[in-house]
Amino acid sequence: MDARERRAARHRSPAAGNDVGSRRRRAPITPEQVVDAALGVVAAEGYEALTMRRLATALDTGPASLYAHVVNKADLDELLIGRLCAELVLPEPDPTTWRDQLRGVLAQMRDQYLRYPGISRAGLALAPTDREIARVSEGVLSILLTGGVAPQAAAWAADALLLYTAAYCLEVSIVRQRATEDDAVWVLDREEMRGRLAALPAATFPNTVRYAGELTAGEGHDRFDFTVGLVLDGLAHR
Repeated sequence: MDARERRAARHRSPAAGNDVGSRRRRAPITPEQVVDAALGVVAAEGYEALTMRRLATALDTGPASLYAHVVNKADLDELLIGRLCAELVLPEPDPTTWRDQLRGVLAQMRDQYLRYPGISRAGLALAPTDREIARVSEGVLSILLTGGVAPQAAAWAADALLLYTAAYCLEVSIVRQRATEDDAVWVLDREEMRGRLAALPAATFPNTVRYAGELTAGEGHDRFDFTVGLVLDGLAHR
């Protein structure tokens, strides 16, 4: 069974067999080990460091042997996001608490993404064909529909909320990475940013100067919670 057949098999059943080993390892590599090693690389070095060659090194094998398990980097991305999605707990949709339920699911996904710097990039423009990814998409859609959101609005809202979560986490990961660079501290310091905004010509930027404090406000995931709440409240009042 080649890699493409293995990928198709993953979409037909929860588990895929494995009978192909590496050239250098005595024990055969399993798809689970590939994902474990890839997540280890991302956790330690960031998603940008994850290449097929780097992954092969982590597994002590050659890059060619990885293609017995994954078709290409996009297929690996699907496996990674599928693993993260598998750990999400989805509630039984409740029409009385659907907004809180969605906040909880998205917060779980946010926290999963942030455990692995930059990995949410792998979730962007990813077709939800993996069973676990599809399970989460189905769960989010079900909660929206149970909350009384019309089918078309629910479908687009589910996509928008998952997309926003991935984009938010990618930005946070980039900011955290920049925070490790000594010459980037001035860019990230809130007081410095507020001061720069407040120092702009008031005649040209009246609102930016006046609301410099509001523009730079927020702790932790305040902005994430605000945006998700904004979308959900808007859906509730459609």
